[in-house]
Amino acid sequence: MWPMLPDDVRRAAAAALAEAERDRRPIRPLRETYPDIDVVDAYEIALLNIRQRLAAGATIHGHKVGLSSKAMQEMMNVDEPDYGHLLSDMAVHEDQPVSAGRYCYPRVEVEVGFILGATLPGAGCTEQDVIDATEAVAPAIELIDSRITDWNIRIGDTIADNASSAGYVLGPERVKPGDIDLRTIDARLLRNGEKVAEGRSDAVLGNPVTAVAWLARKVASFGVTLEAGHVILPGSVHRAVDVRPGDDFEAVFDGLGTVRLSFTE
Repeated sequence: MWPMLPDDVRRAAAAALAEAERDRRPIRPLRETYPDIDVVDAYEIALLNIRQRLAAGATIHGHKVGLSSKAMQEMMNVDEPDYGHLLSDMAVHEDQPVSAGRYCYPRVEVEVGFILGATLPGAGCTEQDVIDATEAVAPAIELIDSRITDWNIRIGDTIADNASSAGYVLGPERVKPGDIDLRTIDARLLRNGEKVAEGRSDAVLGNPVTAVAWLARKVASFGVTLEAGHVILPGSVHRAVDVRPGDDFEAVFDGLGTVRLSFTE
């Protein structure tokens, strides 16, 4: 078992990631710079940067589960999910194009977004708890990015980098969880009108509700709670798609509506 990194080393890693995001200059993989990094180190590094952003005025909008589909785990060469925070400064909007130049290597993912109407329990959270606490589900696109050069990541790299999260947008539709089979929602991603990806909600751990329950239990070990009003993104239904300047994306969900996200230079 590798020893955990000293606090000053964790702070140095967090500072390097924050600088990389601010200056859009990705850094070499943390596992190369800090060979002893483990998963606990990585989460603590991520939390250091989250706390700094909160101190600067950002607020928590919710959380995301990353790498929750088999396709994404294969793409990133990992075998377990991870999680990150969604902050107010990460919210993007359907009617406001985003500058692709704000990011290092932007990609988009299609997800079934959960909007919590009640706070979830932590360590003992069940799938029924998630259903009971969910006010509505909504069509969502997550904007992901890596502050690690060329997306050359393993689990510790992406966890420390806030699960490679960069932004999110929800479409306007809201559906009660009891009014739709959350395991069988088909979704398609169009880029400039052409279908570039498709998937079904059960690509996410067999059921996106399972991913939300996993998240509630996981974050509890770090003193984090999934609260009423939070948005939870349980994971992508397909492989991530690269963003190019000028791209206009539309995600179309059967029974759940649509959501758009466009990019400028």
